Amino acid sequence: MSDMVRLDEGLAFMLKYENVAWYEDGKVRILDRRTYPVKVEYVECTRHEEVARAIADMVTQSGGPYTAAAMGMALAAHEARGMSEPDFIRHMTDAAYTLSHARPTTSRKMEAVTASCLSKAKEALRQGRRVDEAVFLHAIELTNLRYEESRKAAKYLVDKIPRNGTIMTQCFAETVIGMILRECRERGNNVKVICPETRPYFQGSRLTASVAYDMGFDVTVISDNMPGYVMKAKDVDLFTSAADVICMDGHIVNKIGTFQIALAASHWGIPYYVTGTPDRRHPTIDTVKIEERDGDLVLEAMGVRTAMEGVKGYYPAFDITPPELCQGVVTDKGIYSPFELGRYFE
Repeated sequence: MSDMVRLDEGLAFMLKYENVAWYEDGKVRILDRRTYPVKVEYVECTRHEEVARAIADMVTQSGGPYTAAAMGMALAAHEARGMSEPDFIRHMTDAAYTLSHARPTTSRKMEAVTASCLSKAKEALRQGRRVDEAVFLHAIELTNLRYEESRKAAKYLVDKIPRNGTIMTQCFAETVIGMILRECRERGNNVKVICPETRPYFQGSRLTASVAYDMGFDVTVISDNMPGYVMKAKDVDLFTSAADVICMDGHIVNKIGTFQIALAASHWGIPYYVTGTPDRRHPTIDTVKIEERDGDLVLEAMGVRTAMEGVKGYYPAFDITPPELCQGVVTDKGIYSPFELGRYFE
């Protein structure tokens, strides 16, 4: 496997494949993004159910769960070694469901990943090849595909960023942030990055900011109640986020807080561009289930209680930004109006 092609060259530490999720010797190792960069720790999984739990528990986030699920399928194949063919297929089918449904909002996109791995496993079994290795190599191919799509989208988005301009992000757009910054570096565009902290997991301050700093860019963290003021005060040129779901009707489902930043950007006349692929599995916003997580998480900050005992917390993990607040959906094929997303598939 030494000739394995990878597309993570020049990206930050946490975007290297081994530091997202990696299958080897009957285990999946996942960088714990809940504590990075304060601590560089990995969660080690010896069963595919543990991978699903790690995804549900936010050990990995943004694009990370897709790689983790694929690596989890390789682990499931390792668990199934020696089974009869019917038992093997049953085990792998169950594993595909468990991994793809670890988090409800993205389950349909995750199903595509696990179904692809299941197909590859069946093919390897028929051919008498080592199944876990075949699924692992397929997981790398899927990760390469995602990184390549992000690389192409980044080129279109960087076209919209003024030279030495300032961008604001939301949450952790993972690969696409790395690709945007790599593209800026290659063009000599020394952009400044402003990252809202993104409570309660602080993905903006811990992950996005770490990637930007790791890659040599000027990056500033602000708290989640500052974007509206900071956009004007710091002359932000462009607001961008990724998306967990982009519905065909143009509604954008992303980390909670995206909607209010898009509103502020609209007020100041600052364009908002979302990166991602329109999802035909979600023709309208009504088909998306917004995940609600443990409300106690908003009553603390990195494990330190901030509210009186007895106070209640509420934590919807995502919000919905309507298409009229978005200037364009940036894809691997170009930039599309959120009102004309069917054109992407033509």
